[in-house]
Amino acid sequence: MNDIKQPKYMHQYKAEQFLKIDKKKAWEFFSSPKNLSVITPPEMDFKILTDLKDEGIYEGMKIDYTVKPLLGIPVRWQTEICKVDNQNYFTDRQLIGPYKVWEHTHTFTEVANGIMMYDIVNYQLPLGFIGNMVNAIIVKRKIESIFEYRKQVLEKLFV
Repeated sequence: MNDIKQPKYMHQYKAEQFLKIDKKKAWEFFSSPKNLSVITPPEMDFKILTDLKDEGIYEGMKIDYTVKPLLGIPVRWQTEICKVDNQNYFTDRQLIGPYKVWEHTHTFTEVANGIMMYDIVNYQLPLGFIGNMVNAIIVKRKIESIFEYRKQVLEKLFV
């Protein structure tokens, strides 16, 4: 049997959330990069630098941001939309930013009375073993708190 070896120090975060909206409305909200600031904790001071038109996301789309993930230090972040299946899922990956690897897949599945939204984030910090320790001490909890904030905001937005 051929086992695929995961890169050393790769981490994964998974989240799911039920929303009382249809797939079309979910897609319209989550596939608009402009809504990222709505679901990002205010202390992260998330700002989009790219001049976005009101067009939908597409494969190859690049978006530049600044964000303050830790200690109020601003970081430039560039993501690329690398996979899109309209109203089903999309994946973005970091091209420039604080991670060695960051790939986030957003999936939307219709269920009774709404949708289930699933997030899978595969990420790796730089500096090998040291980055792995920083993840255990700080980064993992920070990612969890960001998604918890997002969950609370979405519950208020889509009652």
